[in-house]
Amino acid sequence: MIYCLMESDPDGFAFAIIESRMFMAWQKGIGGRLKSACNFSNTVVWNNLPLPEITDDMRAQIIAAGQRILDVRKQHSGQSLADLYDPYVMPLDLRKAHEDLDKLVDRAFGAPRWFGSDDDARLQLLFADYARLTRTKERR
Repeated sequence: MIYCLMESDPDGFAFAIIESRMFMAWQKGIGGRLKSACNFSNTVVWNNLPLPEITDDMRAQIIAAGQRILDVRKQHSGQSLADLYDPYVMPLDLRKAHEDLDKLVDRAFGAPRWFGSDDDARLQLLFADYARLTRTKERR
């Protein structure tokens, strides 16, 4: 079954968030799988992401980091996305662009440090934020 979700993204912020390890940890943690592929659902995954309030400056930095990923991909336009994201041969400039984005997004979500490849730490942070936000909403 194929699902299609469209999200308005006039400035690239949604793209940058979706490209982050923080989002992918959330996706893998709650989205489940269809066969071997991630099951992306706007009602389960995207709409429930505990996205914190983000300052204008941090938002601009995240958008710029997302754009940097797109710019680096263009520099490797002869390669497919599958080739670009093969962990054994991923271009170093693309890996660095993703790390730069992940550092910003981790910080924006309140991580005490850059989590690197520790997606369990990201999930712990996200579930704690989700619990806090839903408790606040229930009290209203």
